[in-house]
Amino acid sequence: MRIRKIRQMSWDNLLFGIIVNALLGFLVLVALYPVFFVVVASFSDPDAVNSGKLLLHPEGFNTKGYQRVFSDSRVWIGYANTVFYTVFGTLYGVMLTIMAGYAFSRRDLPGRGPLMKIFIFTMYFGGGLIPTYVVMNNLGLVNTRLLMVMMGSCSVYNMIVARSFMASNIPGELLDAATVDGCGNGRFFVMIVLPLSKAIIAVMVLYVAVGHWNSYFDAMIYLNDRNKYPLQVFLREILNIATSIAEGQDDSTAREMLQISTIMRYSLIVIAMLPITCVYPFIQKYFMKGVMIGSVKG
Repeated sequence: MRIRKIRQMSWDNLLFGIIVNALLGFLVLVALYPVFFVVVASFSDPDAVNSGKLLLHPEGFNTKGYQRVFSDSRVWIGYANTVFYTVFGTLYGVMLTIMAGYAFSRRDLPGRGPLMKIFIFTMYFGGGLIPTYVVMNNLGLVNTRLLMVMMGSCSVYNMIVARSFMASNIPGELLDAATVDGCGNGRFFVMIVLPLSKAIIAVMVLYVAVGHWNSYFDAMIYLNDRNKYPLQVFLREILNIATSIAEGQDDSTAREMLQISTIMRYSLIVIAMLPITCVYPFIQKYFMKGVMIGSVKG
């Protein structure tokens, strides 16, 4: 049946399909090979990696990089902190984003236009790092886990995306029917809006979680307690220490330290990206639907 359908296609459609599939396949390879290379390099001999011999499979298979990384207690502390910040920051950020998006999707929201303009203004203009630090310090949030959960959790861009989704997928007739049956705004949001918004919730979860997982700048600015550092700060610290130690040694020792630094670098990248990579397949079906928001009109 499939062969018969292919034969029925005109030559120009068939040629177009071949070209598009070839280009997409090439782009997939370009996007995935660096990740594949990092994974392979993390299990390879550092000399093979530095010499450029590594291509499709590990050379001189070893796990020294992972052994050195997991023997460092800072990695486990950073992992625990990052998981904490990511989980609670994602819950906090997605909750605010979805609630704000739904509120701005309602045409009967008082002051909807001016409020939206104020939010959009903050996308382009900000107070800067120093005023923000002063405000956080006066609020007593500096060097606290609460600050790391709150910072970067809610973005105006995500709120606008959520608003667009709900404006086009939650018809006003649903609210009218629910109101007639005695349903209030809170109950309508929880029992009707949220179940119908699984796609955009999945998209927001992915966006916010990835942002928290990869965040390190806020921790470097606002945290003083090393026991509260996220994983990315410790990864940067471990790599810098290994490189600086190598610079102060003799040639043979420096070469060995640089080799250790090389395999640790790739091992750390794999360790840092693995959890988020494992989360993506579970929300992919919702994510694919959510990213098509606004693509079809009418």
